[in-house]
Amino acid sequence: MSDACLTQHLAIIASRWPVLATILSQTPPLSSASIMEGHCGTLLVDGIQLTSRHDRISEAQQQANSLPVKPHLNVYGTGLGCLPRILLQRPTLTQLNVFIMNRALFLLTLTLLENEDWLQDPRVCLALAADEDEIRLPFFALPAELRLAEDAASGIRDRLIREISLPHTNRRYEQHLPALRQRLADNRRLLKRDGDVASLFASATGRQALVIGAGPTLKSHLPRLQALQCQPERPLLIAVDTACRALFAHGIQPDWVVSIDHLIDEEKLPPADCGLVYFPLVPTKTLMAWRGKRLAAWSSSPLYQPLRKALPKALLYSGGSVIHPAVDLAVQMGCRDVILLGADFAFPGGETHTGWAVGALNTTLEQAKHWVLNGHDQRIRTNISFTGYRIQLERYIAAHPEVCFWNGSREGARIADCRYHPEFTS
Repeated sequence: MSDACLTQHLAIIASRWPVLATILSQTPPLSSASIMEGHCGTLLVDGIQLTSRHDRISEAQQQANSLPVKPHLNVYGTGLGCLPRILLQRPTLTQLNVFIMNRALFLLTLTLLENEDWLQDPRVCLALAADEDEIRLPFFALPAELRLAEDAASGIRDRLIREISLPHTNRRYEQHLPALRQRLADNRRLLKRDGDVASLFASATGRQALVIGAGPTLKSHLPRLQALQCQPERPLLIAVDTACRALFAHGIQPDWVVSIDHLIDEEKLPPADCGLVYFPLVPTKTLMAWRGKRLAAWSSSPLYQPLRKALPKALLYSGGSVIHPAVDLAVQMGCRDVILLGADFAFPGGETHTGWAVGALNTTLEQAKHWVLNGHDQRIRTNISFTGYRIQLERYIAAHPEVCFWNGSREGARIADCRYHPEFTS
């Protein structure tokens, strides 16, 4: 095929999606790609095969078989056009949304191979993944294109990866269920005695809140937090449990500490005199050692449902990380200005946490096989778990337009709809 082939394809796109055609016509060509030889061959980009090089039709058929029979389906990545072509053979299909994950790669495939048939099918809607805020279900995401996604499409790529990995994450959690149920039984007496987090709701209306995570950038904020401690009128300080070690070492005592993890022992959460908001899976010994006030909260987890009816407490939002209920606590307390510190969701500077050696909290740099953009539009290393936590926070933020969320650092992962705070990022 040739440039004439590309021109012909772009003419089809221009007739159906003129804005997209204009964007594609301004896209620089792919800098490096080669043909990977095999029975049918494929493209090799940055060491990644775009499809099978021996039987890409059979591969695409297997991919299609994983999708249910629905009138609307979604495909992320165009590959060499095989999957859209096979899905369009379904007479029940009325709309196929095809999202381009990498513009330059897509243009190269339009230069090399015939794609007119599926591009002209009236059921196809072609769009840029970069223009989407959220994934659409049901979908199939081409594995190679998840790795070759352009920077602008990284937000959707992360949501796709989280959705794909979620069943695995849930299965891993289920392995611990017997021990977790025993923990709930062990904590029943404390849950009866301790207060309800609902007593804090609407108690800080109009105040500014600093929600403090344990990410590597927390250390840059410690001097400012020390200074805030001395001010008579300061923002509300809400810290996650693993941030406390660094905070306490600098004489910083938050108003409230939030803890949810069943593995938080007294080394990870040293006893203190400030308030503690906890989920009922925190170890009994850790709770008993806490010197300050304790308030319990539930999440919406099905694990909690039986005991939640017997011992009613208010709910806090949880998406897998303690940063979620910490943020939700600030919002439910009435704060409409929430600044995130140490909420990095990545490994800036090759570190995982402030106050902890790499690996001390079971997070290692070897897990950092993923990347995300920081506030300087630079790629920084992260892992799938951190990415999933960030996405759940972004969904929470999107659901609370009444609150102004701020990111206190440009070094960590960019958080959608979370502006950079001018003072904390200066």
